[in-house]
Amino acid sequence: MGTPHSTSGTPDNAATAPAGTQERLVASARQLLWERGYVGTSPKAILEHAGVGQGSMYHHFTGKSALALAAIRRTAEDMQRAAEECLAAPGTAYDRVAAYLLRERQVLRGCPIGRMAQDRDVVRSPELRQPLDETFGRLRRRIAEVLTEGQRRGELAAGLDPVATAAAVAAVVQGGYVLARAAEDTAPFDAAVRGVLALLAAQTVTPAPSPDTP
Repeated sequence: MGTPHSTSGTPDNAATAPAGTQERLVASARQLLWERGYVGTSPKAILEHAGVGQGSMYHHFTGKSALALAAIRRTAEDMQRAAEECLAAPGTAYDRVAAYLLRERQVLRGCPIGRMAQDRDVVRSPELRQPLDETFGRLRRRIAEVLTEGQRRGELAAGLDPVATAAAVAAVVQGGYVLARAAEDTAPFDAAVRGVLALLAAQTVTPAPSPDTP
């Protein structure tokens, strides 16, 4: 995945412009895309939110699509980093997946990357869709890796399908966001998380007692 400062679609003179303005533009685009979606986020709204002049966007980016791409990439990287902090933490496979599912989220705002996946204009653009595909693909792979590791350690039942279970975990999170937003209540999200954790717990293997245990 490209870096947040990728020059894809960015004019050559962007490197000579003050970094602070570019950062404000990206931060504002991230915020507005999350709240309004791609279609609902106009260049004027981004400029006003960032508190910069009209020419600023085109000094750093070729237009709205290039700025949106930088913003989506930055959001995707943050999302991946937050997931990795949980999935790479110490503990059993169940503990690590549970930490990911139970981590703090702004549930009623929805997933900032999932929000983009529901935007027709983003999905129709191969360039804008790429960070979404990469993020969800990487998340599923990492969860599957954690579950596979759990099986090797004897923590999880051998019959568990790590790939299918990882896809279910990712789907529960995204579906939970949708249900919570529709109900204007976090309860559906919390219930979905509890449900998938209960299913995963049923696949855990209780370690045999040590021979030295009285």
